[in-house]
Amino acid sequence: MNTAPFGNSRNHHPPPPAPAIAPAPEPVTAPAASPPSGPAAESASGPAAGVGAGPSAVRVWRDLRTLVLEVADVRTRVTEELGMSYFRAKALRHIATEGPLTLSALAAGLFADAPHTTLTVEYLVQRGHVTREPNPADRRSKLVEVTEQGARAAAVMARVSDTPPPALRGLSQADLTTLERILDSALRTE
Repeated sequence: MNTAPFGNSRNHHPPPPAPAIAPAPEPVTAPAASPPSGPAAESASGPAAGVGAGPSAVRVWRDLRTLVLEVADVRTRVTEELGMSYFRAKALRHIATEGPLTLSALAAGLFADAPHTTLTVEYLVQRGHVTREPNPADRRSKLVEVTEQGARAAAVMARVSDTPPPALRGLSQADLTTLERILDSALRTE
């Protein structure tokens, strides 16, 4: 059996190396207040930075992710308090605040696919957090509604996830107002 990748290994000659191509020059922009350095500078200009994302946008996005996912660690705290995955707790809170909902409306609100949402609702039904009943407006669909027990669990999720981390609570009111304006503007452009 011949195991050479390109036919008979005695007659195979590897292709010549591709010529080195210099990267395209980046557009000229106004200098940043503090130029990036170290690993941030290397990754900010690489392909992972995305089309149109300058080094400042990459740094801000990285810092926001770090603040929410690592410093505040909301997901772990919610999971520990409720004994369920963060996604299930998020679904429960969404049902509590927006419900009753059809499964398709819940999936759309969670940016999730229908099968995963169905499994999540089944989990919440089994634990007594929600009910799933025929939709009186459309018998082909079901409405998911929070129970009293589910409302209490959703309130715990809200308390944990809505409590700002000390890093934000330590900012001045002027900084918080500025950050709120910036985030509001960024969220409206999506």
